[in-house]
Amino acid sequence: MFTFNHRTDTPIEPVFHSHSYYEVYYFHEGKCNYLIGDQIYTLSPGDLIIMYGMTLHCAKIDPAYPYIRSIIHFDPSLLRPYLEPPHAINVLEPFQQFKNYRLCLRGEDKEEAERILSLMHKHQERHDEIGDSRRMLAFVDLLHFVYERCLQPLRQQREFPSEKEKAVQDVIALLETTFTEDLHMDQLQKTLHLSKSYLAKIFKEVTGVTIFEYVYRKRINEARILFLLHPGMTVTEACFRLGFKHLAHFSRLFKQMTGLSPDQFKKQARNNNLQEKEAGFSEWKR
Repeated sequence: MFTFNHRTDTPIEPVFHSHSYYEVYYFHEGKCNYLIGDQIYTLSPGDLIIMYGMTLHCAKIDPAYPYIRSIIHFDPSLLRPYLEPPHAINVLEPFQQFKNYRLCLRGEDKEEAERILSLMHKHQERHDEIGDSRRMLAFVDLLHFVYERCLQPLRQQREFPSEKEKAVQDVIALLETTFTEDLHMDQLQKTLHLSKSYLAKIFKEVTGVTIFEYVYRKRINEARILFLLHPGMTVTEACFRLGFKHLAHFSRLFKQMTGLSPDQFKKQARNNNLQEKEAGFSEWKR
């Protein structure tokens, strides 16, 4: 699985999601807060984010500005030929070690990253086997570029542009560990020492969703991950493990957010897993 979208400018709605493949995200232009797990990144042109996918993430953009980004989704198994001798460098180590990580590329680094992305796009536009092969080689070069810069230790702690973003960060950090519990605004107010009306206001302003929309999306995305990683888990077990009190409520939200009922999702995931195993066996026989 490999998809590459270069300098996409389509407007989006903020939707928290996760996936089982790796992602390289490059921010060209716009005004955007990017949420990954319990982290909020206020992006600047030249910011590159690597994600291992399974962490809930979402871009919250200001529609008054053009939102231009390049996004690569890929299955790490595609890199297997490049990770074996004589290609000995594990360019996937930043994904494996950091899970999610931002690089602030400026100057020559920014120019080099954009040059590689443009080269990938040029090869992709050929729509032939040689173009696809050269695009993959350019992508491997991009991963080497990222690998080299991710190994450098962080020299300064990330700063928030305002106390508002810091407060929302604190809310998300708390929700990351308590999202399966029976949450109340009074509880958040007591823990964070901020009024619940203020918390509700700034959370929606920064993320684009309410606190409880975030919690429900987090729970549903975690349910998807549970079903993918544990095919034998029942819908009822996932429902109560993730903090829902009623199976009907869980099933309704799951279908609303994924387009499938929990049982349909489990069946589709099971079929996809079988297809991947069959494809892997066929590739191995070659």
